[in-house]
Amino acid sequence: MLAGHFPGDPLVPGVILTEALAQTAGIVAASQHPQNSQPRFLLSAIRQMKFFQAVRPEEKIRLRARKIGEVGELLQFEVEALIDNTLVAAGQLVLNALPTERLNH
Repeated sequence: MLAGHFPGDPLVPGVILTEALAQTAGIVAASQHPQNSQPRFLLSAIRQMKFFQAVRPEEKIRLRARKIGEVGELLQFEVEALIDNTLVAAGQLVLNALPTERLNH
């Protein structure tokens, strides 16, 4: 998957790190709902995202997400990715909760 990204010196693309952080925020958001009625969440905005160092495919990344705001169906999260307690990426993401009735159509 990452072999074409800088051959001989592979790294994890920032878009992959951002997606992993959005998925982590979605898990946090879903955990606040009963398991049988968890809505789906879509990434709506990347408010800020900074990358502090390159991440290699073999490195173990710890992902964190903390909800910092909510307006209607929009949820804002502060997110960060760490390797060995070193911050490698951080930012804010906004997720949109899809109403349950939209999921059934």
